[in-house]
Amino acid sequence: MDRTENKLSFVNSLKRHQQKRHSNVNRRSFYKRAVLILGLIVLNLGSLHAQEKTKSTEINYISERTSKDESKYPEALLMYKVNNQVIFTHEGVKVWCDQAIFYEKDNFFRASGNVRIQQGDSITLTSDYAEYDGNTQFAFASNDVYLETEETNLTTDSLFFNRQKQEAFYRTGGVIRDTSSTITSTVGHYYIEQKKYSFTDNVVVTNENYVIHSDHIDYYPETGKAYLYGPSTITSEENKLYCERGFYNTQKDYGYFVKKANIDYEYRNLKGDSIYFDRNRGFASATNNIIVTDTSNQSVAKGHYAEVYRDRDSVFITKRALISKRQEKDSIHIHSDTIMVTGKPDHRVIRAFYKAKIFKEDFNGKADSIVSIQDEGLTKMLGRPVVFSGLTQLTGDTIELYNNTQTNQLDSLSVFDNAFLIQKDSIDGFNQIKGKIMYGLFKENNELDEANFIKNTETIYYWRDDKTADLIGINKAVSSSIKVVFENNDIRSIEYAEDPENITHQPNDFPENARKLRGFLWRGDERICSKAALFTDDEPFTLPKIRGIPLPEKDAFFN
Repeated sequence: MDRTENKLSFVNSLKRHQQKRHSNVNRRSFYKRAVLILGLIVLNLGSLHAQEKTKSTEINYISERTSKDESKYPEALLMYKVNNQVIFTHEGVKVWCDQAIFYEKDNFFRASGNVRIQQGDSITLTSDYAEYDGNTQFAFASNDVYLETEETNLTTDSLFFNRQKQEAFYRTGGVIRDTSSTITSTVGHYYIEQKKYSFTDNVVVTNENYVIHSDHIDYYPETGKAYLYGPSTITSEENKLYCERGFYNTQKDYGYFVKKANIDYEYRNLKGDSIYFDRNRGFASATNNIIVTDTSNQSVAKGHYAEVYRDRDSVFITKRALISKRQEKDSIHIHSDTIMVTGKPDHRVIRAFYKAKIFKEDFNGKADSIVSIQDEGLTKMLGRPVVFSGLTQLTGDTIELYNNTQTNQLDSLSVFDNAFLIQKDSIDGFNQIKGKIMYGLFKENNELDEANFIKNTETIYYWRDDKTADLIGINKAVSSSIKVVFENNDIRSIEYAEDPENITHQPNDFPENARKLRGFLWRGDERICSKAALFTDDEPFTLPKIRGIPLPEKDAFFN
């Protein structure tokens, strides 16, 4: 190809490149103009939307008579009822009144005379006077204010209503009524969307069955649920309940209470870290650190779980259960896995079962179960019972203790079948007395005074010199009956029936294997020396965690 052809080819290629470049420039220019036009359309649409939104926030009105009085109400419209009330509408709310002052520029009006405010189908408010700000959607009503919802109605002297938050608020005292209760308080909030009332200051709930007093109650009228905060009481003819934080269902009449919770019955008081209460069943249960005080028989029961049945007049206690009953000079304590107290005040019956123990000053014992019948002054020990009076051990198939029903002082005891008395000798060996049945009498200080054994009685007794305490001999005797007299918890004398088989052996002539009567069993390591020792055999116990009730949410109405 010659130079001329190359030059022509280059020129043609350059033209094509310039034409293509010009085409790209035109296309970019077109895109820029299209984006600009689209942006203007969007801006115009947004402006129109903003205008519509602004227009929709304006308060609309209908009035048969409208006037102005610039001297008194500058820039305001005065509206009056002729045949029909003045009507305002604004974003879902409608207001009727006999007369109004409307500041159209400020989007605000004052209404008076038979004012009625309607929001949807769920809320109606009536009053003598009201104010409404369309910009903040904040309303105020006063004089004979009546707010009606689907579940309740509220009467108060003045009420604030925040439509943006959907909250109503009063602070000059109000009365709420629903199908089951009437509630009064100094201050109250109504949260419309949550359908919740929050009452504070002198809150009183009056129901046909009870009255509640509290510092603060959050109440849900749709479900009847009430949350109590601060010192609160629920009082009825049957009982009085106190707590400083709790929950109560006013429709189903049951509740759950924590923080210093307790229930007063006619003769009993129940305390615990938490209490469940069911009015319909006459039932209450308590968990952790429970105390049941019975004023009718001067007893106190403790444990970590308890149930009270009011109609049955019964109490069930478990988890380190202990019942203490006051007597003339001290108290008698019974501990077991489970304790039940049943019967009317004059006929109380205490049943302690599984590893039952009993402790009183200078007197203690244990058995598989213990039953105490108040009006009979009788306490039965069943299942391998053992009793210690001072250093004296008593065992048998069944042991019965009797106390004076007037003074509650220990009076006597009986041991049935295989009655066995053992007293450790001051130096060595054991004094022993056995028979089929034993009857004993107590002194005023709970010490044994005497014991009478009958049927198939036997004794082994270590005779010692009164001055030197040297062992003189070991006496073994068999008789139809034996009387033992005590002094300072020691055997002072033994009296046999006529013609006993009575032999005194020299210590060296009496073999060791003959020094214990048949059925001998020393249980001295089971002796209980203090109230605290009642629990020494218990397995370790961890208190369950109590499900709490959260504190109320704080809400500033005017923010």
